[in-house]
Amino acid sequence: MSEQPAQAINKEVKKAAYNYLARREHSLQELRQKLTLKEYSGDDIELVLEKLVEQDIQSDLRYAQSVIRQRIAKGYGRSYINNELKHKGLASGTIHEALISEPTDWFELAKGVYQKRYGDTAITDQKDKAKRVRFLQSRGFDFEQISAAMTIDEVGQ
Repeated sequence: MSEQPAQAINKEVKKAAYNYLARREHSLQELRQKLTLKEYSGDDIELVLEKLVEQDIQSDLRYAQSVIRQRIAKGYGRSYINNELKHKGLASGTIHEALISEPTDWFELAKGVYQKRYGDTAITDQKDKAKRVRFLQSRGFDFEQISAAMTIDEVGQ
């Protein structure tokens, strides 16, 4: 008799998880947090999450690939994306695999972001150059990528 209410709760947890996943991909940690906020029991949540992963309905790799595509489209670099995914609770191996599966020319992306932000405006002084470097760093580009993006301007001087 106690098994039937447990199954009913499991169905509620499963339905809530499906509703979240129907809207967009979620990481396992995100789903766990959202379901915990709805005050479902930890055992029920873990059971449902385990089945979702087993059936490949929820995938951290797929979630990571989705976030990577979105951030690349918005002009963010590898470091920014890597930190964001770590913050969202994804394993380093999953992040690395997802980054490899999304081939990107980070140098071209950095150049595009730089051009979009600064266009043909020449660097006026060291302060301006430092500001531009900080902007690209905040977007997650490394020094080599920043240097390559800024050579456009330095050649023009």
